[in-house]
Amino acid sequence: MRDLGVIDIGGTSVKLATWSGGALVDRHAVPTPRTLPEFYETLEAEVALMGAAHPIEGVAVSAPGAPNKATGVIESASAVPYIHGFDMVSELSRRFGLPVSIENDANCAALAELVDGAGRDVSSLALLVLGTGVGGAMIVDGKVWHGAHLLGGEFGFDLMDGGSILSLLGTAVAAAARYNARTGANVTGKDVFDLAGAGDAIAAEEVHTMVASLARAIYNLQYGFDPERFLIGGGVSANPRLVPLVDAELDRIMATVRVASVRPVVGTCSYGPAANLRGAVADFEQTHPEG
Repeated sequence: MRDLGVIDIGGTSVKLATWSGGALVDRHAVPTPRTLPEFYETLEAEVALMGAAHPIEGVAVSAPGAPNKATGVIESASAVPYIHGFDMVSELSRRFGLPVSIENDANCAALAELVDGAGRDVSSLALLVLGTGVGGAMIVDGKVWHGAHLLGGEFGFDLMDGGSILSLLGTAVAAAARYNARTGANVTGKDVFDLAGAGDAIAAEEVHTMVASLARAIYNLQYGFDPERFLIGGGVSANPRLVPLVDAELDRIMATVRVASVRPVVGTCSYGPAANLRGAVADFEQTHPEG
């Protein structure tokens, strides 16, 4: 098993580690540089330090946006705009003098769950990441399914009732926004769940809208993609009420659609802050298999 430098690019910080002896070591973070020259300077210095401490043979990168495996270009857009629109893989490989792999951060999180997380006993899964919107990833036969236009896992665009999309209905952030608009309050997604549990009728309605939207998307994915397991990530996934509520709504769907025989299996992610780093390693190993 090769030693690797590992980088997770985020809008606020860049997380770094070395993969050595089958584990992530020397984990730390630095503020995300403001410009591309500063970005290169920071990463070159960090990789040099990794190489001085360990015999690294490559660099695995998790990044926002839509990395194109065929071209090395990070497509789409993100909170780090200067990394987009050119062959970043070749540029970093030239600067590091090492092979480089780059994969989307949600895809990396899914790969982490697949290799030794909550999906380690399956070969296909769907990961839904609930934040401001709904992102995610699709794994088919142990590999990321990118799609013809790099839209694999963009579950937030799923069309729901009323012409709205999942990202505007299926998150705690969206539930809080709807609650606040109706009541004039200023609460968070966690607050809405707490208020619903305490008997607040409006909060209960908004949580139900969120959960019902998620359950419908999961049901539709089961009968279009048919993964072995669904995993939910993001901050709200730590709420112990979430999966039971989704399961209850799935039970209602299954009772309504009686011809449906396969009940989606839903769980939560087991990896924490290191998920993107661990998944980047898995992606490197798939992109650059040992000879």
